[in-house]
Amino acid sequence: MTTLSILDLVRITEGATARTALDNARDVARHAEGWGYRRIWFAEHHNMPGIASAATSLVIAHVAAGTHTIRVGAGGIMLPNHAPLVIAEQFGTLAHLFPGRIDLGLGRAPGTDPLTVRALRTAADAAHHFPQDVMALQHFFAPAQPGQRVVAVPAAGTEVPLWVLGSSTFGAALAAELGLPYAFAAHFAPDQLMPALATYRSRFTPSAQLAAPYVAVGVNVIAADTDAEARRLATTQQMSFIDLFRGARGLSRPPIDDIQGYGSPAEQAQAQQMLKYAIVGGPATVRAGIDALTAQTGADELIMVTDVFDHAARLRSIKITAECRSMTAA
Repeated sequence: MTTLSILDLVRITEGATARTALDNARDVARHAEGWGYRRIWFAEHHNMPGIASAATSLVIAHVAAGTHTIRVGAGGIMLPNHAPLVIAEQFGTLAHLFPGRIDLGLGRAPGTDPLTVRALRTAADAAHHFPQDVMALQHFFAPAQPGQRVVAVPAAGTEVPLWVLGSSTFGAALAAELGLPYAFAAHFAPDQLMPALATYRSRFTPSAQLAAPYVAVGVNVIAADTDAEARRLATTQQMSFIDLFRGARGLSRPPIDDIQGYGSPAEQAQAQQMLKYAIVGGPATVRAGIDALTAQTGADELIMVTDVFDHAARLRSIKITAECRSMTAA
C-alpha cells in the first residue's frame, strides 16, 4: 500500500492572518495523524505574502508540539540559503524535542526571487556547493569523533534522516550517489518526473541510512464529495499559479465558478502543464488517480499538496483521500 503524506504550504487566505495559517497547519497535522498519514512537511519560501512557512524549523516545532506520532519535517530547507552547521543545530534541537519524528528534506533552489536572495545574503554560487553541504550535514548529525573541533551541538549523534528534494535529474543523481531517499516535486515541476526517477533508481548506492531506493512523489490532490465540487475547490490553486506567472504574489483566494475567465489562454495552458499530475475529483476519481500515478511511477510514497481555501473543506479533502487509499489497499 502506497504511503500517503502531506506537504503543507501554510497558505494565508484572504481575510485571515499568518497566525491562522500556522494554527490551521497544526490542526491539519492533528487530523492527518488520526487518519493514518505518515508525515507532514513544510517548505521554506521567502517574500511570499501568502505563505507563512519562511521560518521552517519554527513551524515544524509548532506543529510537532501539537501532535504525537506523525513525522514532521522540512520539504524542504533550501540549503544554499544557510550554513549547514546552523541547520544541523536547528534540526538536532528538534530531534531532541521530538525524538524519532523529525525529517530534513533538502533543496538547492533559493525558494524566492533574486532580490530576496540578495537580502538573505546567499552567495551567487551557493547552489554549486549543494552536494558538499549535504555531506557536511551528514557529518554534523553523525556521532562526534575524538578530536573533532567543530561539533553541531546538540545535533551530533541524532542522525536526523536526510532527503534530497528535486525537480530534475541533478537531485536524483545526488540522492542516488549518497544513498538517500528522493522526493520529486511533481506538484509544480512535473516535466522530468519519469527521467529523474529512472536516474535515481538506476544509480542508487546503498548507505547507512537507506538500503534500497525510496521514492516520494509530490502531487496536488483535491478531493470532495463530487467531481464538480472538487473542480471548483481547485480553482484556488489554479488562480495562484496564474498570479505567480504575473508576478502578483498575494493571499490565497476563494474558489470561483468560471476559471476559464481567469487568465489568458497562454496562462491557462501554463497552469495546466504545471498541474499535469493533479488528482481532482470525488472519491472514485481520486482513488483511480492515486492508483494510476502509483502504477506509473512506482512511488513508495505520495506527498500531497491540498491547496484548498476553506479550512473545513481542506480537512474534508484530506480525509476523503485517506479513505480512498484504504479502499485501494483493500
